[in-house]
Amino acid sequence: MTTMAQETVTATAVGVAAEVPQTASTIRRHELAAFLRHRREHIAPEQVGLPRGTRRRTPGLRREEVAQLAAVGVTWYTWLEQARDIQVSVQVLDALARTLLLDPSERAHLFQLADATDPRPATVCPVVTPALREMLDQLDPIPACLQNARYDILAYNRTYGMLLCDMDAVPPEDRNCMILSYTHEDWRSSIVHLEKTQRLMAARFRGSMAGHLADPTWKTLLKRLRTSPEFCEVWDRHEVVGATPRRKEFRNTHVGRITVDHTDLWLGPSTGPRMVTYAPSDEETRGRLEKLYAIAQAR
Repeated sequence: MTTMAQETVTATAVGVAAEVPQTASTIRRHELAAFLRHRREHIAPEQVGLPRGTRRRTPGLRREEVAQLAAVGVTWYTWLEQARDIQVSVQVLDALARTLLLDPSERAHLFQLADATDPRPATVCPVVTPALREMLDQLDPIPACLQNARYDILAYNRTYGMLLCDMDAVPPEDRNCMILSYTHEDWRSSIVHLEKTQRLMAARFRGSMAGHLADPTWKTLLKRLRTSPEFCEVWDRHEVVGATPRRKEFRNTHVGRITVDHTDLWLGPSTGPRMVTYAPSDEETRGRLEKLYAIAQAR
């Protein structure tokens, strides 16, 4: 009777190698390599401003052409397509995404395969579905928007777009409640209790950031905020609070002072994307929000 150990020795003796299970990182590297090759082979030279020539046998772009356009070394890019275990920076991934003409979904897939976080501000967010946009519109004249845990404003209805400032005039990369509360004069002057609001937002931001300490997008936002001494004074208190419904007061330049009840409607099981609503707390505010909505419609 042979033992399991004897069977293993026998199998090794006759040259039967045991199968080594692949790790998650190994699988991701091979998927990334295949994805890059496929995209490279399906881009015509003319799409990126290169002449086709008469001797081209490679379908799509050559490796050296991708490397040149992305400003990376040919050997390094070759290793990447060979699924070598090398480090890839978010700057290089960004350059490859632009060189390979990736759409938003493909770009997100690239960063996911590389186990990296896209540092580019999101102008298109998969959370913002047509159904959610319709819900925002249906809530008018109640101001409402979609935000993530970083306070990025992902979408908003007409009333919200004129609640604190002219949101349409704010560049997409600046549509963040934290940034606006320290840099945008119209936004700042619209908040009745600005200092209290800033403290609450910073404390809530700190609590959320605990789960994203290595995320370059969060670190980039924090670095930008820390250029404000006003923010640093609040941030250095190390206060932390959770999300709670609360009453807010605003001074709107079009309709005057309004009082609303802030509510977060979470779009998932975690405290990430949410729909933020500002329901009127009294009839006077309700009338003023209806007037603000009418002004927004006229525009």
